[in-house]
Amino acid sequence: MEQKLAEAMAELTAVQEAVARAESELGEASATIRSRDRAVEVTVGPQGELTALKFPDNKYRGMTGPQLAASVLEAVQEGRAQMARRVMDVFEPLTRASGGATGLRGVDIDWDRAFGSALDGPDGGRRRSAARLHDEIHED
Repeated sequence: MEQKLAEAMAELTAVQEAVARAESELGEASATIRSRDRAVEVTVGPQGELTALKFPDNKYRGMTGPQLAASVLEAVQEGRAQMARRVMDVFEPLTRASGGATGLRGVDIDWDRAFGSALDGPDGGRRRSAARLHDEIHED
């Protein structure tokens, strides 16, 4: 019993260290994206927040308001989606079962709840992680 408890504590410590590393890695992360028409460049932080907005080459001057708004929204949405995927990739190892003697399950993260519309692609299509798809197939 003491050996199992020691193994569980070691595994818990390893998970806590992995979470700390992931948080540190993501703390300064960002994604910089240009719209397809190259009129807008945005930078998005690790929580999907807009941290910079630029209009390279003054292409926006020849655009109508709705065109410019669409370019800004497209770039922001793609930046948010990229950051969401990066966060999911960093935390994915923690979602797997450990397979150790303790039998601890991986952390169950509801990515849709965590990121909401950030997981939607610019065309409105929902992006899903391979792990999430695997879980759905496994449950069936």
